[in-house]
Amino acid sequence: MRQGYLQGGARCSTRVRIAGDRAWLNLKSATVGVRRLEFEYPIPVADAEQILANLCEGPLVEKTRYCVPVGDHVWEVDCFEGDNAGLVVAEVELNDPDEAFVRPDWAGPEVSGEIRYYNSSLVAYPFRRWTAEERRAHDKPD
Repeated sequence: MRQGYLQGGARCSTRVRIAGDRAWLNLKSATVGVRRLEFEYPIPVADAEQILANLCEGPLVEKTRYCVPVGDHVWEVDCFEGDNAGLVVAEVELNDPDEAFVRPDWAGPEVSGEIRYYNSSLVAYPFRRWTAEERRAHDKPD
């Protein structure tokens, strides 16, 4: 997956993502936490390539996503590359913030409320620039 962010407003981020032979334009509210508004629209890959190359802030966010079934849910595990190499983030989509789910043993600390983990933040402050203390905090289990 490759994705980039257009200059955003205070209320939302605007992302272009290419995954395989498909591409999307995405708008996501800038609220912090587990519940955020999100709208996604398919766009031609050629358009997405042009937007990523010419209109997005750098660096691009590059990652490989693995879908891992756990209990009744599917966890999305993102292994970042490029300027964010070494960062791994797992998330599970819930229908309701209070919905019960199985948390796998391999899941690290809860980071939903930490803006630095948002992909849009990883453009401005990539993992490679995090301090040793910030990296240690990422590696600590809850």
